[in-house]
Amino acid sequence: MTASLTGGHSDPTVQPVPASVVEKVDAADTTLHNPKRAVLSLGSNLGNRLETLQAAVDALEDTPGVRVKAVSPVYETEPWGVEPGSQPSYFNAVVILKTTLPPSSLLERAHAVEEAFHRVRDERWGPRTLDVDIVAYADTVSDDPRLTLPHPRAHERAFVLAPWHDVEPEAELPGHGPVAALLGIVTLDGVTARKDLELRLPE
Repeated sequence: MTASLTGGHSDPTVQPVPASVVEKVDAADTTLHNPKRAVLSLGSNLGNRLETLQAAVDALEDTPGVRVKAVSPVYETEPWGVEPGSQPSYFNAVVILKTTLPPSSLLERAHAVEEAFHRVRDERWGPRTLDVDIVAYADTVSDDPRLTLPHPRAHERAFVLAPWHDVEPEAELPGHGPVAALLGIVTLDGVTARKDLELRLPE
């Protein structure tokens, strides 16, 4: 399936939501009045970067048990961990969710959205059409190797902290403290706000 931003709301995922996820959403229906808050980081440095980020936001909103509550401004960022000029720059943004999905199911959905854009994982720090990372899930602190929470490098990444601070100035990263304080420590070199670009909040 090809993602499209025209002709109405669309979910660009290649496959439907797995049955296991649907079952967990159904089981969580009784707690819909008390969803958990999650923070996700989006990034793209291949293809139509802005269109890809918007399609990812829309796909998250289309997920059962997930509601997108806020979308940050877009930042343009030099690639992390590689030689300068060896890759195109990234567009990055942060999305705030309310969800009844447990972290493991939210991770499954994040991976499904990545795979819809042919995300390849054979090279660390390699270029990617789409990166969807769970930065934080409620106040959860976990060293589970499949999903470490909060994200183990979020506290040192300006391309996560800057857009997150824009959309939630009082936010705190569990185990690390206020995002504003963390942002004051990291370098903003190579991280630029793109005020000419905007991601829309799903209707």
